[in-house]
Amino acid sequence: MEPQPPALKLDFSNTEFAFSYKNDDQLKRTYSLFKKMDSPFLTKIGPPMVSFALKMGLPLEGIIRRTIFDVFCGGTSLEDTKLRAEELYKYGVSTILDYSVEGEKSEKGFDATRDEFIRTIEYNAVNAAVAFSAMKMTGIADFDLLAKLSAKIPLTIEESSAINRSRARLELICVRARELGQPIFIDAEESWIQPAIDAWTEAMMEKYNRDAPIVYTTTQMYRHDRLAYLEGLIKHSAAEGYFIGVKVVRGAYLEKENDRAKEMGYATPMQADKPATDAAYLAALDLCLGNIGHVALCAGTHNAESCQYLAARMAEAGISNQHPHIVFAQLLGMSDNISFNLGHDGYRVAKYLPYGPVRAVLPYLFRRAAENTSIGGQTGRELILLRQEMKRRKLL
Repeated sequence: MEPQPPALKLDFSNTEFAFSYKNDDQLKRTYSLFKKMDSPFLTKIGPPMVSFALKMGLPLEGIIRRTIFDVFCGGTSLEDTKLRAEELYKYGVSTILDYSVEGEKSEKGFDATRDEFIRTIEYNAVNAAVAFSAMKMTGIADFDLLAKLSAKIPLTIEESSAINRSRARLELICVRARELGQPIFIDAEESWIQPAIDAWTEAMMEKYNRDAPIVYTTTQMYRHDRLAYLEGLIKHSAAEGYFIGVKVVRGAYLEKENDRAKEMGYATPMQADKPATDAAYLAALDLCLGNIGHVALCAGTHNAESCQYLAARMAEAGISNQHPHIVFAQLLGMSDNISFNLGHDGYRVAKYLPYGPVRAVLPYLFRRAAENTSIGGQTGRELILLRQEMKRRKLL
């Protein structure tokens, strides 16, 4: 039987702390949005309808910005994020700045995204409210080429040159992060491009994490192979004398992964069920805590039980709430009851603060809408908490 964590119990039910950064109008708008998102039908048909309407030139951007964008994103530009980040910081919650552009196709677009990633790193260096930057490899490298590289399909001379340019973009980003001592998360993406992302990220960690955890990889624990992968990473880093930075998440592409596996006739890389994913997630937390001297952990989760588990394990091991190698993380607009109560209790906690042009961040927004309707009644939990706070403020 697995050892049980100690009786440390955090209170994630205090909605006064959870929504203290929202004024009454913001709270009402958020409540209204989550009520709409509580319909699986709307969240299923909404994304294709919005994409079609925007392609047809219909003026929807303003509506999107005032609703779902305003709840889940920090703004359209880096400068827009300043007020939101400072507001979060007042309540003990730091920011993870995420220029949320992915799936770029042109060399010009890749270069522009690289430059913006570097700008976020430089911005972080002079803003105490911002603790991390985040990036997606598909912002600086072609998705199809990453897939070919991952599958070990021979590349043409032109494709090899394109891949080398993308690798050079990543190198410039990591060099700047190390120069300024500003950690950067490299997000996980679809499993069929992840081998290339892993290989590049591992090389960057081994090169630039010699003195501190600057480059972080991401492990999606809904994949059945990720715990063994993480074990191998930690062993290698210990043997070679560098730090591992790892953001541990459950994952965000479940339906897409299963659909592709079924369509193409291969075994899904996903865990058998959610309990298996949950067990792997907790095992990953334990693995990181057991090697906390050379592993920096970001526990990215909206699961209150996982946060309770990590906090309890920290207490059991005598690890400070402010240990520099441990941070909890949630997405902006989700699980404020976890983030702000952790901040109030003195833990290191950060919110992912995506930003970018409205059209560019639509894939991110669509995933949030789908995620909220699919992960164990997330929308329902958010609505209960929002309703509780609105009653407390006598708004209902």
